[in-house]
Amino acid sequence: MPENRKQQHRLDPRDPLVLDTRELGRRPGSMRRVRLPAPAPEGLGLVDLIGVPVGAELDLDLRLESVMDGVLVSGTVTAPLTGECGRCLEPIHDQLVVVVQELFVYPEGSTDQDEDDEVARMEGDLIDLVPTLRDAVVLALPLTPLCRPDCQGLCATCGERLDDLPPDHSHDTTDARWGALSGLLGPSTTDQEN
Repeated sequence: MPENRKQQHRLDPRDPLVLDTRELGRRPGSMRRVRLPAPAPEGLGLVDLIGVPVGAELDLDLRLESVMDGVLVSGTVTAPLTGECGRCLEPIHDQLVVVVQELFVYPEGSTDQDEDDEVARMEGDLIDLVPTLRDAVVLALPLTPLCRPDCQGLCATCGERLDDLPPDHSHDTTDARWGALSGLLGPSTTDQEN
C-alpha cells in the first residue's frame, strides 16, 4: 500500500451511526428517508463547558439522495445538551437541533475539489456519520453558554449569583491605590477611634 494513502478503519454496519446505502442503489435521483435514534459518540462538545453527553440519545431525521458522485445526506439532528452557564456556573440542560448536509463520494469516484480538500468518502456502501455529526454539533454550540440571555453572573467580590442578591447589593471596598490620598482629607474615623 502506498505511503501517501490514509489507512481507514473498517466500518461496522451494525453501528447506528453507520448507514448502509445498498437499498438506495446508485441511480441518481433515488431517495430514502431515515429516521432513527442513535447514541451520541464522544467529542460532541466544548471542553467542560457544554456538549452532548456520551451515549445520550440523538434523534436523526435524514434524507439520503443518490447523486452522480455519491450520496447526499441532509436533514436534522436533535441532541440533548448539558453544561454550565458561562456567567453564573449554574447547570444547563437544553436541546440542540442542527442541520446537516454532506456529500459522501463513492469510493471509486472523483470530485472537482483539490486533492488537499477533505472529502467524505463512502466505504463500500457504508457511510460513517460521526465526523459529519461532530462538525455540525460542535460548530452550533455557543462559545459562552448561558442559563438565560439576561443572566447577570456572579458578584466579583463575594461570588454569589447576582440574580439571587437584592438590587442594591454592594460591598464597601477601598481601592488600595487611593489609600495614600485618603490621608490628605484628614484623619479617618478609624484613626480617631484609636
